[in-house]
Amino acid sequence: MGFFSKRVDRQLQAYQQELIETHYREVDNMYKQIRGWRHDYRNHIQVMKAYAAKGDWEAIRNYLDLLDQDLTTVDTVIKTGNAMTDAILNSKISLAKSKGIRVIADAHIPVKLKSSEIDLCCILGNLFDNAIEASLPLPEDKRLIRVYMDMKNTQLYISFTNFTAGKKLPKLGGRFRTTKGEGHGFGLVRIDAIVERLEGYISRNSEDGAFTTEIRLPQV
Repeated sequence: MGFFSKRVDRQLQAYQQELIETHYREVDNMYKQIRGWRHDYRNHIQVMKAYAAKGDWEAIRNYLDLLDQDLTTVDTVIKTGNAMTDAILNSKISLAKSKGIRVIADAHIPVKLKSSEIDLCCILGNLFDNAIEASLPLPEDKRLIRVYMDMKNTQLYISFTNFTAGKKLPKLGGRFRTTKGEGHGFGLVRIDAIVERLEGYISRNSEDGAFTTEIRLPQV
């Protein structure tokens, strides 16, 4: 039993490290996109200065209209009040949208977290990965992930809901089964282990058409 426990723990640690490295790559990609936008807008300013020097105000108005349309596509920024949470949520939302999955997110963290930001990122990353994977079999117009985070009294409340292919997920040994391979299975175990260590609460509910995970983490 001791050998098996140590083996599982090593696998969990390896998976957690892989998860963190994946998150950092996603965040780095998001920041590269932001740097690209900054470079582009420097060029835009130079163009408008050139129009202004010629007094071509109609060209400036048209250019501003184009920029306004362009800005409406840069709508991935979620501001929770916690920088690392913002980075993970925005990178995952960007990933979901690239796969044709709509995301509705309402997330607020108005207090300094008692729990480790790395722990929270592991939880959020796994929840998003699971929701994205479960959404892919659906037609694009049916793909939707709802994310809600806020303080409820002294607890950080997290809710993830994604629509599924209309079947209630089966359970094995009291747990919902994952159909996505060993790594994802350890991800679910990791979420449970983090929530338990932080003396929190987790609930999963599968109803026809939707799967919801609710988590409460004490912050006092």
